Amino acid sequence: MAKNKEAKCKICRREGVKLFLKGERCNSDKCSFDRKPYSPGLHGREKKRVTEYKIQLREKQKTKAMYGMLERQFSIFYKRADLKKGATGENLLRMLECRLDNVVYRLGFANSRAQARQLINHRHFSVNGKGTDIPSFIVKEGDIIAVKEGSRDAKIFKEIMADENIAARIATPAWLELNKDEMKGKVIRLPEREDLPQDVKENLIVELYSK
Repeated sequence: MAKNKEAKCKICRREGVKLFLKGERCNSDKCSFDRKPYSPGLHGREKKRVTEYKIQLREKQKTKAMYGMLERQFSIFYKRADLKKGATGENLLRMLECRLDNVVYRLGFANSRAQARQLINHRHFSVNGKGTDIPSFIVKEGDIIAVKEGSRDAKIFKEIMADENIAARIATPAWLELNKDEMKGKVIRLPEREDLPQDVKENLIVELYSK
């Protein structure tokens, strides 16, 4: 499976926003974005020319990084969103939010989306009782996502579920229902625009792909 091997802290610094790509480290004194709030590289502190294209490109790159996707996969998601009825930008964000790795993260079963992908790849989760190792799996209304019974006593899950910092930082969205005792969650409905990330300007992504 292809993945972006670039240093995650550099991604946040380049996009000019903290994307919480490294989980708890992003809330600690070790966070590179807090210590160096400027673009990486020799000319990172210099003022750069801002164009309409650059604004659109950076919004797309930021969203890609947030969900841990590469260009080819992201463009496939965009094409699928464009074929659906309704606003393409909202369709895209809804599909991204409904990825299994994002749902696992939103339910608080992982410290970051990257960790969620790793746990899914190791087959620690099931959807509707069936194990899966596909982080990009799109969940639907009524789907039940659960930590497998054989994985619930694993050290990693005990630490995650007992970490109050994670629970405070990752609030369960209204379109998901969490049963922490049974370590499972349910998609009670698909997310509406108010449930989608408010810091993503999806219209800029649509404008970029429409060129």
